[in-house]
Amino acid sequence: MPPVGDDRRRATRGLAILVPRRGFLAGAAAASLIAPKRARGDPSRTLRFVPRSDLTILDPVVTTDYATRNHGLLVWDQLYGLDANLRPQPQMVEGHTVEDDGRLWTFRLRDDLCFHDGEPVRGSDCIASIRRWGQRDALGQALLARAVDMVTTDDRTFAIRLSRPFGAMLQSLAKLGPPALLIMPERLARTSPSTQIKEIIGSGPFRWKADERIVGARAVYERNRDYRPRPDGVVSWCAGPKLAKVDRVEWVVVPDAGTAASALMTGEVDWWENPDNDLLPLLSGRADIVTEQATPLGDLATGVFNHLHPPFNKAAVRQIVLHGLSQQDFMIAAAGNDPAGWRDGVGVFTPGTTMASEVGLDALKARPDLGALKAALPGAGYRGETVVLMAPSDKPVLAALGAVCQDLLTKLGVTVDYVVADWGTIVERRAKKAPPGQGGWSMFNTTWAGLDMTNPAVAQVLRTDGDKGFFGWPDMPAISALRDAWLDAPDVASQRRICDDIQRAALKDIPFLPLGQFFSRTAYRRSLADRVAGVTVFWNVRKT
Repeated sequence: MPPVGDDRRRATRGLAILVPRRGFLAGAAAASLIAPKRARGDPSRTLRFVPRSDLTILDPVVTTDYATRNHGLLVWDQLYGLDANLRPQPQMVEGHTVEDDGRLWTFRLRDDLCFHDGEPVRGSDCIASIRRWGQRDALGQALLARAVDMVTTDDRTFAIRLSRPFGAMLQSLAKLGPPALLIMPERLARTSPSTQIKEIIGSGPFRWKADERIVGARAVYERNRDYRPRPDGVVSWCAGPKLAKVDRVEWVVVPDAGTAASALMTGEVDWWENPDNDLLPLLSGRADIVTEQATPLGDLATGVFNHLHPPFNKAAVRQIVLHGLSQQDFMIAAAGNDPAGWRDGVGVFTPGTTMASEVGLDALKARPDLGALKAALPGAGYRGETVVLMAPSDKPVLAALGAVCQDLLTKLGVTVDYVVADWGTIVERRAKKAPPGQGGWSMFNTTWAGLDMTNPAVAQVLRTDGDKGFFGWPDMPAISALRDAWLDAPDVASQRRICDDIQRAALKDIPFLPLGQFFSRTAYRRSLADRVAGVTVFWNVRKT
């Protein structure tokens, strides 16, 4: 890991990335900045957590933000829970049957499931939740496209009739990557998927405390004493019994990384979701703090193009950028110099998972000739347009990726307007389809949990359906057709062959830039026991 101390430079193929010295605030004075004004409940039964970003959106359907997904898992429950082996396990359902050659699925809910307002969970709630979620999620859209009808036969039973078999049914109902499939009351699930719900009412192991919410500072959850956890199974990611072993969970937004580190060391907070790389050596050296890999699947970094406007509406221009990039440069910027913390030579899908492909990766492993590529850029269709490259000021990893991307584009001869703003502003701007010079944009970088890049059904950046696709709105019918074929494939071998074809097409048409895989770490006090490793969830964990 890079050292903590004075300003330092990381040199990556001639690129100097300046990493400022942290204004580290040591001791209780710094931690007191985030101390609660008035203690509520037993401190030994309250878990205080520092998220990687503030919770800005409460509705888990309308955004792909991970903070909102983690909030959603506290409040709402799922029909099936994904375990650490990526296998769906029954959660709210007690079981299901499959008939008519895979075209009729019938699900039976567990008994005595209730929402936080006391209303029972019914099959109609499940159907309404699936329909709302399915309009926003790529896997949900595939399910709805095949669904002839969804009906209830009694309050605890609902059925989905399909036009043709859908092998990804249980993976859909266990969808964990944002937007996750979470079950809401029908009256809330009738809300348009483009409009946020007005009440935060679920049936999950914790209740939302709206009266204690302070935007930009705090979010609070209390244990749902009426929650009925699954009576059997093994706790693994979102599968098995969800036992709330603390009475309160408080998300605390801190002003800077130094304050967060000080608060963790003094015990003002119990868990810091995503410590900055330059503070990890300090935290790892303490006997009372554990640092560990946040998830075995890591994170995948991507460059997102706006396909609507020049110059990135031309595949040849996008290909030059792809052939000019060094994944190593991007990964060192994101995760530091330790090669154990990142991986290059990464394609479209998460390395080490079933659908990962080696097809076409030589193009990413070859050392680029930037001079030749710069000379070829005008012939590819670049006419000197100014590229608006957006980067966030409040997300260090994305800021580092943005700096490398700016350097790459400049070396290729592209005129760059480097726009730095807070992430919330960038999220708002990326939804605009106006030309870059009229409030729109040309490019930004983002990252994805490795879980959300394991196959073409869950990978948002492979939604290449034009206006219905991911931000940037790539229109690539060939990739869309391959994604549909993957969903209909009869076996894993067929799916893997299709993923080879998808990667081959993606490295030719370039819907996005694959920038590598890196492994974030999480840090928590050793007094936390039984934390569910690999995901950010708050059941099972207890304070000793």
